[in-house]
Amino acid sequence: MRALPLLALALLTAGCEWVNPMLQQPKVKPYRKSVFYPDQIGMRAPPPGTIPAGAPADPVALSGRSPDGTPVARIPVAVTPELMELGRRRYDVFCAVCHGVLGNGQGPVARNMSIRPPPSLLTSGQRPDGFFYGAITEGYGYMPSYRPWLGDEERWAVVAYVRALQLSQDTRVEQAPPDVRARLEKESR
Repeated sequence: MRALPLLALALLTAGCEWVNPMLQQPKVKPYRKSVFYPDQIGMRAPPPGTIPAGAPADPVALSGRSPDGTPVARIPVAVTPELMELGRRRYDVFCAVCHGVLGNGQGPVARNMSIRPPPSLLTSGQRPDGFFYGAITEGYGYMPSYRPWLGDEERWAVVAYVRALQLSQDTRVEQAPPDVRARLEKESR
């Protein structure tokens, strides 16, 4: 019974400003004056080099561009079998309908485009990896941006898979590893 008055007192005082210092904490609200800064502007731009929360720590991996603004020549993330598999799955869902399963520009959508069909990715081998990442991120020609559907790692995975498609089209059977060569020769019989 003694706890009931203490509980009532705690509930009554919980809403009081003198009990809850969080109500009077100093803070800056957007678009309001601030006495903290000499220019009295409360809303500040983030410091140069600030990276969004959850983004890779490497700005090159985030943008696909080197510090001078040119597309990076090589993928700045580790290319692993898992990354390649992720790239294959995402390519099959988002890219193959236009660029074709082989990357040759002969997808089902491309066959019905009369204005300008999508390019073959196989003949674009001389372009840097950052170019492909930028095209996926920002869009290119009639291709829209896939940033809303593909995360940073997924976009790099697609770039890695496109490179694998390019290599696969120019590789002779004799250049394949022995186990792959044996399987290919067995399937061709």
